[in-house]
Amino acid sequence: MSRKEIQVTRMLEFFIDATAQIIKEEGIESVTARKVADLAGYTSSTIYNYFDELSHLVFFASLRFLKDYIKELSVYIDNANGPIDKYLSTWECFCKHSFNNPQIFYTIFISNLGTEPNDLLKRYYTVYKSDLIQLPAEIKMLVLENDLSKRSKAMIQKAIDSGELTSRNIEMISEMTILLWKGMLTTILNNRLSYSPEKATEVTMGYIRELIQNYTSNKK
Repeated sequence: MSRKEIQVTRMLEFFIDATAQIIKEEGIESVTARKVADLAGYTSSTIYNYFDELSHLVFFASLRFLKDYIKELSVYIDNANGPIDKYLSTWECFCKHSFNNPQIFYTIFISNLGTEPNDLLKRYYTVYKSDLIQLPAEIKMLVLENDLSKRSKAMIQKAIDSGELTSRNIEMISEMTILLWKGMLTTILNNRLSYSPEKATEVTMGYIRELIQNYTSNKK
């Protein structure tokens, strides 16, 4: 890595760490360019030398809060019995952590970033390469893919390969699962229900399990 690349990486880290600190202490809605710049020790205009939009910086900082989810995801996958159970387990882990931290997951997986999220992910992991070290290939695939549809289909494909589902089911199951999750997350963010994160996970996973059960029953 050249001296210039090292300098750029350090600047990115300064701003990302400052933004993550504001999110942790005040909430994601409190992030402003001025606050980040003041905390990092630079002017607001300097931020835009490294980030096209403030939303990109918030996206990067939000990724710092996925560590617990990624760590527990390995446990859920390891404890799953068979492809369908693995699909359900990955979604249960996702629901659990997203409903506990809805603003972070909304920012990462739903919000309009004005660019391709996977391009931002690639850039992020050039800075935080160590986050990927020793991750199993299956987990790394999920970590490096922002598109929920692609993530979901990749997990369903294993059930198709094993003969538990047919290929014609993949689009429907994937899209309906994502819509169920998005609906619950939006409901929580808008305070439309007084569900606890645990209750929201239980309800959402109940619908997803019923969905899977219907398709496995139809196959038979």
